[in-house]
Formats: sequence, structure tokens, C-alpha cells
Amino acid sequence: MLPLSLPSPSQGVWYLGPFPLRAYAVCIILGIVAAVWLAEKRWAKRGGEPGVISDIALWAVPFGIVGGRLYHVLTDPQLYFASGRDPWAALYVWQGGLGIWGAIALGALGAWIGARRKGVRFGEVAGALAPAIPLAQALGRWGNWFNQELFGSPTSLPWGLEIAPDNRPGGYEDYTTFHPTFLYESLWNLGVVGLVLWVEARFKIGGGRLFAVYVMGYTAGRGWIEYLRIDTVNHVLGLRLNVWTSVIVFAAAAAYFVITGRRARARDTQGDPEVSPAADPPR
Repeated sequence: MLPLSLPSPSQGVWYLGPFPLRAYAVCIILGIVAAVWLAEKRWAKRGGEPGVISDIALWAVPFGIVGGRLYHVLTDPQLYFASGRDPWAALYVWQGGLGIWGAIALGALGAWIGARRKGVRFGEVAGALAPAIPLAQALGRWGNWFNQELFGSPTSLPWGLEIAPDNRPGGYEDYTTFHPTFLYESLWNLGVVGLVLWVEARFKIGGGRLFAVYVMGYTAGRGWIEYLRIDTVNHVLGLRLNVWTSVIVFAAAAAYFVITGRRARARDTQGDPEVSPAADPPR
């Protein structure tokens, strides 16, 4: 018999003496560890020097966290700077609020710096990370479950998520179960991991083009999942800002994928075949 709903955790913080252990942070850390592990294995499989991805992660992760927080605060400033709000709360990353778009943008900058310092090609690093990043996202999304945040509209489906009254937004106080968008996105991201690995094996695509496959796969799902959410966010022309961001980023990734593919085919035609980044050992 199917359950009538999915419960939310009763707490998201545990104390080890005076030190708080926050589930949100634990989920993010687990995601980072899993991503580095997978990317390291992929890098070594291509003949890369062990430890390179871990060294690059020392740059990419802090940049990504700062970028994720900046995007969240800049796109929802009313949560922190409106009348009666606490501006210092903009620094409270452990309470949730990391925008993936900012995390990827500044995280990529950090990875680029790390790759240059290690003397390896950034495109090859991007190819190694292509399935690793959605794996990190799939694990990190469970932090939203512990925080009872970023859920969707009310639903009576068997997998509806129970939300405590204190965490229900205004206008939804009388509803008890909501779409578990954290779960939808986590499962979608696992599907993107599989998609990237399949495309890589089937079509021998690597480097930046493989990373573009991840971006297209993720944004395609984020668009419809974002549409379900009811948390406070800015709207542009009647749509949530993150829906527009998903559309724009998907289009940019698709254009990059097509243009670089045409250039590769042109080089092949001219008798100067491009070595696939998926098969090219890092140097």
C-alpha cells in the first residue's frame, strides 16, 4: 500500500557538544566529495595524474560557494534587505540559499584558475566534471528536505511532502502536503549523470561539448521543476527569474554544442581531425 505522504525531518541540526552539525551542510559536503571522487576516477582513466582534480577542487569549491550565494542574494535581495529583514542573514549560508547558476559560473572560474596552475587543459577538466557536477547536485538537494524549503505547490499525490505549519508560505497555511521538488530535481540530476555517460560512450564526445550536454540536460529539467515551486522569487514577464535563466542557459549551451560540433566536422573534412577530448590523455 502506498503511503499517503512523505514526511519531512523533524530537525535539520544536531549538536556535538557546543558545535552544530547542520544537515544542509552535510549534504553539500557529501555532494562535493562524490563529485571529486567520480571526476578523479574519470581523469585517471584518461591517463591523468592522480590528485589533479582534488587540487583544482580547492579552487573551484570556494569560488562555487561564493558564486552560489551571490546569485541567490542578488536575485532575491528582498529576503535580506527589505524593511524589517536582517542584512547579516545574507551571510548565513548554512540556512540554505545557494543559486546553482552562480555556483557554476564562479566555480568554473575557480576551476579554470586551478587548471592553469596545474598546467592542464580546462576543456579536459570540464569533460571529467560533466557527470560529476549533477551527481553533487543530486546529493546536495537533500539539504532542502531537512530545511523544509523550496518545495512546490500543494498536491494530494501519494508522494506529497509534509511541511510543518511554520514553514508554509503565506496563503498556503491550510495545505499540508506539497510537491517534493527537491526529490524531483535530485532524481532528474541522477538521470543527467546517466545521460552524460551514455552520450560520452555512444558518440565519443568529450571536453566542453560533453559539459554542454550536462548543462542542457540539467536546465531542461530545472525549467519545469522551477515552475512548480512556490517560494518567494522575482518574476520577469510573468515567469520566475530562474525559469528565464534556465531557458537562456539551455540556449547558450545548445549553441555552443552545435557550433563546436560544426567546427570539428570542418576540421575533419579538411584533413585535420580533432582528437576527441574524451580520448585525449590530459597533458
